[in-house]
Amino acid sequence: MTASLSRVPCTVVTGFLGSGKTTLIRHVLENANGKRLALIVNEFGDVGVDGEILKGCGIEACPEENVVELANGCICCTVADDFAPALDLILSREPKVDHILIETSGLALPKPLIQAFNWPNIKGKVTVDGVVAVVDGAALAEGRVAHDMDALAAQRAADESLDHDDPVEEVFDDQIACADLIVLSKTDLIDEGARGAAEARIADHLARAVKIVPAANGRVDASVLLGMGLAVEDDIENRKTGHDGAFDHEHDDFDTFVIELPAVADADELARKVAAAAEAENALRVKGFAEVEGKPMRLLVQAVGPRVAHYYDRAWQPGEQRGTRLVVIGLKGLDRAAIEKALAA
Repeated sequence: MTASLSRVPCTVVTGFLGSGKTTLIRHVLENANGKRLALIVNEFGDVGVDGEILKGCGIEACPEENVVELANGCICCTVADDFAPALDLILSREPKVDHILIETSGLALPKPLIQAFNWPNIKGKVTVDGVVAVVDGAALAEGRVAHDMDALAAQRAADESLDHDDPVEEVFDDQIACADLIVLSKTDLIDEGARGAAEARIADHLARAVKIVPAANGRVDASVLLGMGLAVEDDIENRKTGHDGAFDHEHDDFDTFVIELPAVADADELARKVAAAAEAENALRVKGFAEVEGKPMRLLVQAVGPRVAHYYDRAWQPGEQRGTRLVVIGLKGLDRAAIEKALAA
């Protein structure tokens, strides 16, 4: 019993692209109720944007050195190379951390990550306190697991047999199957009827009783998310997923690339271009930072399909390389040249 008490609890936050994981985590960090937190961010792509968003917020409960980014690919595929050393790094920090949050990439399957908590070099140090799946309520109410996947939804509707072959659906199923708590995000964008439809869609994928918590702007009480005390790694084999026995998967269904641009003249104009490019080329996500001419602050840009949010998140640091750097994520076959042209126009 003593051994488990000395192990640091970890909360795995999973969820599809653009579901609101980073917003939820930021809210937890800002409302940690005196806990010392650390964060492992698994960025999918060539630039650690989610980590930067979270590092830039200057939160006392989780200082910058307690934020570790894993940018070498999806966490469920790089557990041995990246995750174990990241844990060791965090556990060596002083003062000791009370709780570790792990934000998986949108494409990660939670199960292999949780199974790794049973490895001898990990098991004695940490335990999985609980798994939180963040689901895009607005998209789900419209019958999609993520925002702006019209082409995929149409294809699925036209051919019933595609339903289970669809890798995006499978990832969604796996994330729900492993969850101890489901956060239905963006409930401020939907009415009661739509919320009911979204919850019914989740219930279709649930094999066991799991609470669904509605959230707007990531506002969920940290005490609801942390301190479940479930030791999920001891139960993970009972959580059946579509990928059981097939964890040598590749993420060949997605393209990710970085577009670098000079300073932009106008923030709103950039947001309009991002929205237009995402819609025209079916990009799932565009996220990153921009330099706006004459502004001392860095502009943060986050797009889910054609929905774009942008705000100044912090001042540029002395000596920091300025410019505009956007990560674009979409289904295979994304037209990079067309998106670059649209953004640079």
